[in-house]
Amino acid sequence: MTDIIYLRLRNRAQVKPNEKVILGHMAQVLAPEEIRNDLLNLPVYQVKEEDKNIVIIDVMKVIQFIQAKHPNLEVQTVGPPQTIIEVVYEKKHMSMPLFVFVWLLLFVGAALAIMNFHEDVSMPEVHQKLYTVLTGQEVAKPLLFQIPYSFGLGLGMILFFNHLFRKRINEEPSPLEVEMFNYQQDLDQYVIMNENKESMRHLDDN
Repeated sequence: MTDIIYLRLRNRAQVKPNEKVILGHMAQVLAPEEIRNDLLNLPVYQVKEEDKNIVIIDVMKVIQFIQAKHPNLEVQTVGPPQTIIEVVYEKKHMSMPLFVFVWLLLFVGAALAIMNFHEDVSMPEVHQKLYTVLTGQEVAKPLLFQIPYSFGLGLGMILFFNHLFRKRINEEPSPLEVEMFNYQQDLDQYVIMNENKESMRHLDDN
C-alpha cells in the first residue's frame, strides 16, 4: 500500500555555517505519525564554505531524497517549488563611533532634504501669506504657523512610518515595510532564477 505525504517548502530558511540542512528546516510535512519524524530529520543538504550565504534547494531534489529512503511514498507538493537557504554568519558588533557617525550622517541628510524641499516650494512665503490672510498683519516670522508646523511635521513622519523608535503604533504595515517586502520578493525571485541550476537549461548542458 502506498502512503501519501504532503510537502510544503518554506520560502526561506536560515541555518548556521557548515550546518546540515534537514527536511524539517525547510519544509512542512504532513505524513503518518510513524514516518513523520524520520522525514523531518532527513538530511537534504550539507552547507559548505563555498556556498557563501545563499543556497537554493529545488523541490525535485527533495522528492528524490524522500523516495530514495522511502520508495513506497507518494509525495504531493504544495507551495513554492524552491527554498532559499540563508546561511547566517555571526554578526560583528558595530562600534559606537561608527554608529554615531552614521546616525549624524542620516540626521543631517534628512534635515537638508527637508530644508531644500521647503525652499523649493517657498514655504516661508506661504506661511507669511496665510498669516496675513487670517490675521490681517504682515510679519517676517509667523511663528503661530511655523512652530505647530514643525511639530506636526515630526508627528506626521512618526504616523507615516508607524514606528516610535522600536515600538509599532498599530498592526498596519508602514509604506517603508511594504516597499522592503516588495524589494525582498524581487530579490528572492532574482536569486532563485540565477542561483538555481535546475531553473534554466543552456545549450552546452548535456
